[in-house]
Amino acid sequence: MSTAHPMNTVVFIGDSITEDGSPLADQYALGVGYVARVASARRAAGAVEQVVNTGIGGNRMVDLVERWERDCLAYSPDLVSVLVGINDTWRRYDGGEATSTAAFEAGYRDVLERTAPTGARLVLIEPFLLPVRPGQADWRDDLDPKIEVVRGLAGEFGATLVPADVAFTARAREVAAAELLHDGVHPTDAGRDLLARTWLESVSD
Repeated sequence: MSTAHPMNTVVFIGDSITEDGSPLADQYALGVGYVARVASARRAAGAVEQVVNTGIGGNRMVDLVERWERDCLAYSPDLVSVLVGINDTWRRYDGGEATSTAAFEAGYRDVLERTAPTGARLVLIEPFLLPVRPGQADWRDDLDPKIEVVRGLAGEFGATLVPADVAFTARAREVAAAELLHDGVHPTDAGRDLLARTWLESVSD
């Protein structure tokens, strides 16, 4: 990884994969997941920045839309990293609460349009899935179009795309899926390392 460019504030926002042990009462406590690992690596590379983790377990795109001002823009970020989408798929299959691809795209576009005028660098992480539990392979029918939305919006808004789904799928050809995502969604330590490494390789300065 090349030396990170110093920035004032980096905000990571998303669901439980981003939250991952970060207490909701303290956004500056980074938890134990990929956010903490990215922050540690960037500090070691010379970055001088304030890192904020506003991941909240269970969040879908609609939740990020509702709290975007409070939990993202209020920090006046120089870089915003977004990971959302797997719960929009998951709730369809375990709770019958479907989020259409169109609604997902509209919500995502809304938060990006609200962020673009600030000049913050945008980093969009693909939501990801490795089928571990029975029936999870079917989730691809819902998730894959949402991943395509993220890729398309990254290009449209000049954002950096972190190809997390590509990385997990490739690694799962070499090791058991459950070694990376213990329930098909949430990373193990090995999965956290992979996600952090993929982020750092994508967001080089």
